[in-house]
Amino acid sequence: MTPAVQLMTDRLITFRVCEYEHDPANKNFGLEAAEALGLDPDQVFKTLIVIAGDEEMCAVVPVSGQLSLKLFANAVGVKRVEMCPPARAERATGYLVGGISPIGQRRQLVTVIDETAQLYDEVFVSGGRRGLDVALAPEDLSRIVGGSFAAIAAG
Repeated sequence: MTPAVQLMTDRLITFRVCEYEHDPANKNFGLEAAEALGLDPDQVFKTLIVIAGDEEMCAVVPVSGQLSLKLFANAVGVKRVEMCPPARAERATGYLVGGISPIGQRRQLVTVIDETAQLYDEVFVSGGRRGLDVALAPEDLSRIVGGSFAAIAAG
């Protein structure tokens, strides 16, 4: 059981576990999950770690799009953010790249979820390892991570 699944279980969050066979050669983890689970890529969200000043933060955006660093910076009220190097993201979250969940991180980071998540009854995010997604209501996702919704995706 991953920390994400454990935390949702402990907090009595309604969720579904969705496992699939991860191909180690595939580095596009989010699209792989959408394809393997037969889901709309707009409903599957990837977790990206960014740095604002000296602080790691978490962005949750559809796998069909990209994170706009400018929109994310505006959403958290800073001048600029940059992508976090993979090793630092792993240290900050306690998860491996490709399996970073917004839920159950080593230290809960400031989290912004793209507002398009609110268009769905449930969204899919990493469950804390490659080949494992969890489905839950966007409001539950926001509540369990202490996150906010904002327009942070480009395309």
